[in-house]
Amino acid sequence: MLIDVLTLFPQMFDGPLSESIVKRAREKGRLNINLINFRDFCTDKHKQVDDYPYGGGAGMVIKPEPLFRAVEFLKQKREYFKNESSIPIIYLTPQGRLFNQQLAKELGKKEYLILICGHYKDIDYRVREHLITDEISIGDYVLSGGEIPAMVLIDAVTRLLPDVLGNEESAKTDSFEDKLLDCPYYTRPKNFRGYKVPEVLLSGNHQKIAQWRKHKALEITKKNRTDLFS
Repeated sequence: MLIDVLTLFPQMFDGPLSESIVKRAREKGRLNINLINFRDFCTDKHKQVDDYPYGGGAGMVIKPEPLFRAVEFLKQKREYFKNESSIPIIYLTPQGRLFNQQLAKELGKKEYLILICGHYKDIDYRVREHLITDEISIGDYVLSGGEIPAMVLIDAVTRLLPDVLGNEESAKTDSFEDKLLDCPYYTRPKNFRGYKVPEVLLSGNHQKIAQWRKHKALEITKKNRTDLFS
């Protein structure tokens, strides 16, 4: 998978993309991430990416020109545009559809993604009308920009790629895989400061263990996410 990320702050990605699962995926050649500072596509002397909004109001708006020019550059450079009828060009915004595990699975099947990280008040709406193919939000709150949501999306998608996790069966039992939150897990020691591992997990009876885990998953989902439980 190749992901082109359009951002004004590429340095923000250095740590998260160089550790853990994402690092492993990149080392194995399963994931290639290209960070593009779209300020480089400004044509004025001062490389100004933002301006005041028409109609007044607080905040600054990212101009359409650098984003259009950056995507047009990628359309000329990437072979995917010649072979695919629809390339996902995703804008990370609180106004987008909510990101979830099902959406991560859908994006994980793609060979190529473009992620656009906004900043300031917003991007010029003409970019969203005529360039963006999808808008995604990671939750009902507002961050300073789209960089952290892009990292979240990349991490969630990466762990679903083939041969990335140490044990691919692990992903199949994660939260949301069966519409429920995951069950509790325990490891050694059996007794820690008087807090003991449930006896059923030590029984060796796999049927009872599976039943216990299912019951606990339902219990946790009902307690923490009634929307999923219903």
